[in-house]
Amino acid sequence: MTEPLGAAMGKVTKDSLPESVRSAVFKESESLDGACVKIEGYDFNKGVNYHDLLKSMVSTGFQASNLGDAIQLVNQMLDWRLSDEIITEDCSEEEKNLAYRDSVRCKVFLGFTSNLISSGVRDIVRYLLQHHMVDVVVTTAGGIEEDLVKCLAPTYKGAFSLPGAVLRSKGLNRIGNLLVPNENYCKFEDWIIPIFDRMLEEQNSQNVLWTPSKVIARLGKEINDESSYLYWAYKNNIPVFCPGLTDGSLGDMLYFHSYKNERGLVIDIVQDIRAINGEAVHAGKRKTGMIILGGGLPKHHICNANMMRNGADFAVFINTAQEFDGSDSGARPDEAVSWGKIRGNAKTVKVHCDATIAFPLLVAETFAAKADRYSATNS
Repeated sequence: MTEPLGAAMGKVTKDSLPESVRSAVFKESESLDGACVKIEGYDFNKGVNYHDLLKSMVSTGFQASNLGDAIQLVNQMLDWRLSDEIITEDCSEEEKNLAYRDSVRCKVFLGFTSNLISSGVRDIVRYLLQHHMVDVVVTTAGGIEEDLVKCLAPTYKGAFSLPGAVLRSKGLNRIGNLLVPNENYCKFEDWIIPIFDRMLEEQNSQNVLWTPSKVIARLGKEINDESSYLYWAYKNNIPVFCPGLTDGSLGDMLYFHSYKNERGLVIDIVQDIRAINGEAVHAGKRKTGMIILGGGLPKHHICNANMMRNGADFAVFINTAQEFDGSDSGARPDEAVSWGKIRGNAKTVKVHCDATIAFPLLVAETFAAKADRYSATNS
């Protein structure tokens, strides 16, 4: 006679639980005390304290924690000094000097896509360059022209749902939920074509070799407007690189200008690839850090330059792109490690978030919180 199931399971009764089930459900835990941050959010019973609220992001979980990690990482990036490193045998006499070592800080590469300059993030970028808080900038053509256009006429808030055909009939261009009248670009043409004329004359009479970064610096000088981040880049001698300079209204203007002249402006991109790669290669014993908003050309251009020095030491990516399609925009920092664009021991974080939300909060707790330090350095 076959033994009853209950007997086979150790004479289990309806009031008892098989030990195998209990051990499966209540598997013994490894202790996390002291090894991991305890998850807890901000307690508004303490009142509204924005600094403490942002500090609580680290322990909130999900992308809030990634933002909190990014804030901590950028602060580490900004706090690093050569004096934090051990003096090696190959150090020069200058590099052994403590005062000099205390003065050498991380070289910060900032990259962003054009839509962020269309948005109010432009004013945060302007703040960073105004106070010389970053060292190298890479953006797209739109990231150049939108800054200049805004000096000539404003961009307006619209809605994502506004129909394209209706807007077209009204001469309005939509960037997400932003509106830019066609008239703005007409003003841009009126402003920039005479500058191209002068640049062409200098090219022909003085043998000036224009590169994208030299063109950008010249436009920053010519706009002469303190609301422009390009003005401050020019004034503070911060290079702004844009290898895709013709991919936007700037390209349209160069196209129009070329029909006025048998031999138009010549813009050499090779000299600029030497220049941006040199910014990384010649960083020497300085650490390099990347803060990249969005993806595409700016993200890869900065990463590729840092490959020339065996990778960056810090990297913060803020974007909404995903990696499932193999795009560089969506790639996590670890993919860049495989290419040597970020060092294997680097500190990295990716924040999956709209940069118009995340970046102002990050700047508030990093660059802006250390503003006095930059004032002393630049005085």
